[in-house]
Amino acid sequence: MSTPLPSLPAFRSRVVPVVVLQEAAHAVPLARALLAGGIDVIEITLRTPCALDAIAAVARDVPEMQVGAGTLLSADDVRRAQDAGARFGLSPGHSPSLLQAVAGAGLPFVPGVMTPGEVMAAREAGYQLMKLFPATVAGGLDMLKALASPFGDVRFCPTGGVNLDNLAGFLAQPNVALVGGSWLAPSAALRAGDWDQITALARQAIGACKG
Repeated sequence: MSTPLPSLPAFRSRVVPVVVLQEAAHAVPLARALLAGGIDVIEITLRTPCALDAIAAVARDVPEMQVGAGTLLSADDVRRAQDAGARFGLSPGHSPSLLQAVAGAGLPFVPGVMTPGEVMAAREAGYQLMKLFPATVAGGLDMLKALASPFGDVRFCPTGGVNLDNLAGFLAQPNVALVGGSWLAPSAALRAGDWDQITALARQAIGACKG
């Protein structure tokens, strides 16, 4: 009998900010600004040199924020993200070696999928929550509706093209557990240190979820 996969940490928000940070010093005030707006989860992508330091800072200084590492592409990414303090991981896709690495590390993980075949492969590996990426390119709501019938036990986190305007439509889909979006931490606001704007965007998103 296979070992059950570890579960994601518990968080309240159904909106996951997808963040690309250019400065690790922005990580803690960003996390606090999101918390002030009602969002208690964040995905910091491993796309910049400071990403691991940013994850470590949030894990250390803002323990109430559930920090995940995004853009995990290799076993080395998994190891480094976990060492930095990431509580879960996400990827734009998945491969056998990547799934083996996260399973070996015991890291809660959301594999990326775009096609029915990829959904089948991730489901066969034991995953029932998957990241539909890039969501709007993959067909958006129409794709999610099409996947619902053959994969009734799978739920999705659509990411890529999700924004405040279409957020409620995605969350209304029965097979959507949560969504990911980059609009919650705009680069201009990060550069300016405009944390009040980020808190306001978080509150807007939470309001849309309730709506």
